[in-house]
Amino acid sequence: MQITLKEVGFSYHVGTPLENNVLSNITLTMGHNRIFAVVGRTGSGKSTFVQLLNGLLQPTNGTVDIGEFRMTTDRKRAQVLYDKVGIVFQFPEHQLFEDTVLKDISFGPRNLGWSVEKVRSTSLEALHRVGLDESFCNRSPFELSGGEKRRVAIASVLAMNPEVLILDEPTVGLDSEGKEQLMVLFRSWQQEQGSTIVMVTHDMETVAEYADEVIIFEHGQVQKHTTPLQLFTEYQDELKDMGLKLPKAIQFVEAIKVKLNAELQLESVNKEWILSYIADFFQRKEL
Repeated sequence: MQITLKEVGFSYHVGTPLENNVLSNITLTMGHNRIFAVVGRTGSGKSTFVQLLNGLLQPTNGTVDIGEFRMTTDRKRAQVLYDKVGIVFQFPEHQLFEDTVLKDISFGPRNLGWSVEKVRSTSLEALHRVGLDESFCNRSPFELSGGEKRRVAIASVLAMNPEVLILDEPTVGLDSEGKEQLMVLFRSWQQEQGSTIVMVTHDMETVAEYADEVIIFEHGQVQKHTTPLQLFTEYQDELKDMGLKLPKAIQFVEAIKVKLNAELQLESVNKEWILSYIADFFQRKEL
C-alpha cells in the first residue's frame, strides 16, 4: 500500500495561545513492500508523523493518502484505519488487558466484525507467527515472561492483517539477541505479506540491517530521504549532530580507513557483507 503526503503540516492546540507547530511542509511518497526507518533527534516530529499515518491525528494542512484512503484537514471525515494500518507502540506488552492470551490477540479481529471462524484462525496464525504455540491460548498474559508478553502484544496487531505496520522504537529495552529475533520476525512477515513497515528508531544497527529507505526528520521537516548506504557513508556528520551513533561495523570500517590510510568503498551496510569485505581486503593486502 503506497503512502503519499502532500504539503502536510500539523499543529497541536490550533487557535489557542498554546498552539505548537510540530510538522511543516512534508511532501513524501513511501512505496509498498518496503521497510522505512524514520530517524531524528528527540522532538523532531517523528512520533507525530507516524500518528498521521493511521488517522490518530489529522493534518492541519495538506493531505495524507494511505492507498485509496485520503485524510485531510476535515475532521468530520477523519478515518482511523485500524484494519489497514497497525501500530506497535513502545513496550507493547503494557497494552495487554484480557484474561487470556487468545482473547487478547483476537480482540482486534473481533471488533472488525469478522466471523468467529476467521477471528480464531487469524489469531492462531498470528500466535504461531510470533513463535508461540497453542498451549499459550488459555494462559493469562500477565503470567508470561517479558519477552512472551511482547510477542503476544505484537501478535494482536498482526492478527488484523494490516497492509501497513508502524513500529515505534520496536527494539527498545531488548538485548542484541532479542532485537535480532524481533526484527527477523517483522521482516519475514513483511516479505511474505508484501506489506509496508514504517519504523521509528534511534537504533542505527537496526537501520543498517533491516531498512530499505531512511527518512531523516529535523525540526518538524523531512531533512533527507535516503538509503542506509548513503546515510552511513555520506551523512555521518548529520548523524553525529543528532546524537546518533554509527553501527559498529561502520565504525570498524572508518577505523581501518584512518589507521591504514585505506580506500574502502562500501556497497552495502549489512554487517555480514562488511565482515566479508574486510576479510577480503586483508587477504589482498597480505598478497
